[in-house]
Amino acid sequence: MSERIIDVFNGDADGLCALHQLRLAEPAASELVTGPKRDIGLLARVEANAGDRVTVLDIALSKNRDALDRLLAAGARVRYFDHHQPGDIPAHPNLEAHIDTDANVCTSLLVNAYLQGRHLPWAVTAAFGDNLVDAARAAAAPLNLPDARLAQLQSLGECLNYNGYGETLDDLFFDPAELYRQMRPYADPFAFIAESTAYVTLRAGYAEDMARAVAVAAAESRASGRVFVLPAEKWARRISGVYGNRLASESPAQAHAVLTAKPGGGYVVSVRAPLAAKFGADELCSQFESGGGRKAAAGINHLPESELGRFIARFFDVYR
Repeated sequence: MSERIIDVFNGDADGLCALHQLRLAEPAASELVTGPKRDIGLLARVEANAGDRVTVLDIALSKNRDALDRLLAAGARVRYFDHHQPGDIPAHPNLEAHIDTDANVCTSLLVNAYLQGRHLPWAVTAAFGDNLVDAARAAAAPLNLPDARLAQLQSLGECLNYNGYGETLDDLFFDPAELYRQMRPYADPFAFIAESTAYVTLRAGYAEDMARAVAVAAAESRASGRVFVLPAEKWARRISGVYGNRLASESPAQAHAVLTAKPGGGYVVSVRAPLAAKFGADELCSQFESGGGRKAAAGINHLPESELGRFIARFFDVYR
């Protein structure tokens, strides 16, 4: 039986651009495993055997440890790039781990370092999408791009990231696997911007959904942070994460939480630490079942309505 190549990636800008860089540098006919941004238990969907090669991009090892152990025990070789809190990283000869939880690093920047900058513009795009604006600009320095061109990469990163948010694939404009296939022919992100109808669709959707979000007043506002609650509608599920990024950028001294009501009750939560002090988001969200993330940005997949008061209290305890 010939070896299989399986690429497992988060459906947001960081996961998409990380995979795109790797496959531009290392072309392969791979099986794609992905989903909406919050579908992070992706390794559980993978079956692999001895000799198979699995590349994992931008999903927390801590949330996929059992599946990773199973794949390694089966003899698969696993290469893992990520920037979320990993928990204990297993020592195994078949595991190649590239994990860095620095608040100014994203998975695409780790892949860029691994590839020694061979497809840097896509890494810059991803960093902008992850709201790592300073890191994106620093990484872009060797490209010597004018501000207008950097703004194009920022818009692309934000739109790719925007497409990843939703409760199910039905909420998204594009299945992330299909969006990756549309990106795959483009070594140059500026050509993708100029030619892709997908980018046109995402940019229009982003503008429309963001206009609805900014019309919603804060549910709670203090000097240290703000909490917003969005309704149980598709547009709100799509915009929740990138709206949090926008709030953080507009008010870098404040923390922000965007709670989106779920049709069946409860909330999906996106937390953004102050850009001026990137800490605490992962620790806050990890106190709640289905919560996790990284220091600067984290979330909770399901917050019961009965936990809303506790969450708001803990939010303002962390961000005083």
